Amino acid sequence: MLYHLFNWLHSQGIDFAGAGLMKYISFRVVCCALVSIITALWAGKNIIRKLRQRQIGEEIRDLGLEGQLSKKGTPTMGGMIIALAVLVPILLFGDLTNLNTILLIIATVWLGFVGYLDDHAKIARHNKDGLSGKKKILAQVVLGLVVGVTMLFSSQLGFRVRGGNNAEVTTEQQVASVVMENNAKTTIPFVKNNEFDYSWLSPFKGEAGKWCTWALYILVIIFIITACSNGANLTDGMDGLSAGVAAIVGTTLGILAYLSGHVGYANYLNIMYIPASGEIAVYMAALVGALLGFLWYNSFPAKVFMGDTGSLMLGGVIGVCAVLIRKELMLPILCGVYMAESLSVIIQRGYFKYTKKKYGKGVRIFRMAPLHHHFQKEEPDALIQKPGEIQPEARIVSRFWIVSIILAVLTIVTLKIR
Repeated sequence: MLYHLFNWLHSQGIDFAGAGLMKYISFRVVCCALVSIITALWAGKNIIRKLRQRQIGEEIRDLGLEGQLSKKGTPTMGGMIIALAVLVPILLFGDLTNLNTILLIIATVWLGFVGYLDDHAKIARHNKDGLSGKKKILAQVVLGLVVGVTMLFSSQLGFRVRGGNNAEVTTEQQVASVVMENNAKTTIPFVKNNEFDYSWLSPFKGEAGKWCTWALYILVIIFIITACSNGANLTDGMDGLSAGVAAIVGTTLGILAYLSGHVGYANYLNIMYIPASGEIAVYMAALVGALLGFLWYNSFPAKVFMGDTGSLMLGGVIGVCAVLIRKELMLPILCGVYMAESLSVIIQRGYFKYTKKKYGKGVRIFRMAPLHHHFQKEEPDALIQKPGEIQPEARIVSRFWIVSIILAVLTIVTLKIR
C-alpha cells in the first residue's frame, strides 16, 4: 500500500525527501525484512497466548525419542505467525500489481489454509491423523496447475532471449525494446549457456509438440511444488529445524531472484534476465524475516510449533519461487535437506514393505525416518548403524542448518562454475 501510495504521490507531482527510496527494490527488501521480524515478534507472543488459552497443543506419540514427551501440549498452528508476518510487510511495501507477488500470496494463503485445516483436524481428533494425504496432494496439484498455466500464458512473466541485439542490453531503459520469451525454458547448473528447453523432451513437433511441451512443463511445476511442500512438511520434526532450513533456502532464492531481475547482474552472470522477478526478492525478504522472528519462539526448547499450517506453506512458497525465477532444476542442490528427508521416508517404507512381504519380517534401513530422527533413536535392527551416543536435538538441528548453508553457497557458486 505504501509502495502504491508513494507512486501515486509521485504521479501527482508531490515529492518529498526520501520518497524516491520506495522505487528501489533493495530498500523495500530491507523494509520488508525489518517489518516482518517485528510483526512476528509482536504477533507471536499474542498468538501463542491465544493458542494456550484454547488448549491447542501438539499431540505426541511415544516413539522412544529423547525429550519427546516433554513437548506434549506445546501450542501448534504457529504457521499463522509466519503467514501474518509475511503478508503485512508485503501489503505495505510490495508491488501488488506484479504477477509474481500475486502468485506467491496465493501460495501462502492457499497452502496455509490447507495446513490449518490439517492441524485443526488433528486437534479435533486428538491424534496425528489430519486431512488425508490425497486431499493435501490435490491442493498442491491445484496450486501447481494455477502457477503453470499462468507462467505459460502471461506476458508479464517472460524472460530475455539470448543472442542477437539483446546481448547488448545493459540498462533498464533498454529493456522495453528487448524481445521477450514466455515459454518452457529453465536454468540448469554447471552448464555454460545454461538454458534447458522442455520442448527437447517432446516426441512431437509443430503444434502438437507445443501442447505436449506445455503439458510436460506444467506437470514438472506441479511435481516441484508438491515435492517442496511435502519435503518441508517432513523436515518439521525438531525445534527450529524446518524454520531454519527454510530461512536459508529463502535467502538464497531471494538473492537469485534479485540477480535475475537486474539486467546488469544477469548479463554479467550470463543468466536469464527476468524483468519482473525483482519483486520476488522483496517477498522472500518478508518470508525470511518472518522465519527469523518465528525462530525467537520456535528455537529449542520451542514455545510453539509451526504445524502443517506453516510447513506446507513454506515448502509451497519455496517451490513457487524457484519455478517463477526458472531455477527449479537447481532445487536438488539447494533443497538437499528436503530431498534427503523425503527420500529417507520413501526408502524406509519401501524397503520395510518389501522385506516384510518377502521374508515375513520388515527390516528398517534407518533407525527412524524422516532422516533427522535417525540420529535421535536407538534401533539395533536397523541396517545403518553408527557407533556412539544418540545426538541431542539442538546439535542435530545445528548440523542440518550447516549442511543447508553449504548447499546454499554451492547453489550460488554454480552461477559461475559452468
